[in-house]
Amino acid sequence: MRLSLPAIFSKTRLMDNAQPLETIQLGDYQPPVYRLHSVALHFNLQETVTIVHSRLDYECLQQRAPLYLYGDGLELLDIRIDDRELADSSYALAGGRLSITDLPARGCLQIRTQIDPQDNTRLEGLYLSGGNFCTQCEAEGFRRITYFPDRPDVLTRYTTTLEADKTRYPVLLANGNHVAGGNLENGRHWARWYDPFPKPSYLFALVAGDLACLEDQFTTASGRQVQLYIYAKSPYINRCHHAMASLKKAMRWDEQRFGREYDLNRYMIVAVDDFNMGAMENKGLNVFNSKFVLARPETATDKNRHRCRLSQCRRRHCP
Repeated sequence: MRLSLPAIFSKTRLMDNAQPLETIQLGDYQPPVYRLHSVALHFNLQETVTIVHSRLDYECLQQRAPLYLYGDGLELLDIRIDDRELADSSYALAGGRLSITDLPARGCLQIRTQIDPQDNTRLEGLYLSGGNFCTQCEAEGFRRITYFPDRPDVLTRYTTTLEADKTRYPVLLANGNHVAGGNLENGRHWARWYDPFPKPSYLFALVAGDLACLEDQFTTASGRQVQLYIYAKSPYINRCHHAMASLKKAMRWDEQRFGREYDLNRYMIVAVDDFNMGAMENKGLNVFNSKFVLARPETATDKNRHRCRLSQCRRRHCP
């Protein structure tokens, strides 16, 4: 039987209970009717109870259109518009979709959700594994963090603030440039990251853990200095030099082949044992499965070193 084009490209998303959520067909595509000018995320990182506070600075492009946000495995704690609690009649939550009506044409939507990273065995969204917090948001994992228009054609600028126990999670990373941080009471600390370039939600990333770091620098074609960091468990860090050399060659190749210069102040790679893909090209914060980063002549075969080098080339995100 010959299928029509929309049927060929259709996709059904499933909820945790394996019941169909909705079917999306190519012929049904409509551009988003809400523009997100910026998103601010605050994570109070705890192993079993992490609170995520999101602030969405939005603008409606179509009069009185409802705003649809998607979520999966979340507990909705609070929802406000311009610091005013939203009436129950103004929103509905069903089938993994949060529908909000009667919004002003422009405003700031605030949503607080609760998630359990330790119990997130799907390794999508934010999860805790091997003693580290980590994210995997491609293709639709961001909705397991907070309610959001989780689609690749919604681009916005992200500010991410992480708060965690300083002893257990001394390293706090997210996309973009590090802009602030400090100590808090009760042995906790915080860090804030800002990415000035719009990106889709599937390229969002954060990592928090007890990680060692290999540091280097790269000088761009225009003479700008970019700090390079590769993070891994302490026993692994002496096996990251090959990946660092490959990274610098890949960045130079981007400039020479495509005329594309890296646009942030730092570029970070994190090697983790528990990752359900080979790697993910999150903007400025790549997360790799350890086997694609760790290599040294005494322990790695030529094939291992070649795969490591190819991974650095393929997994750099070009804006």
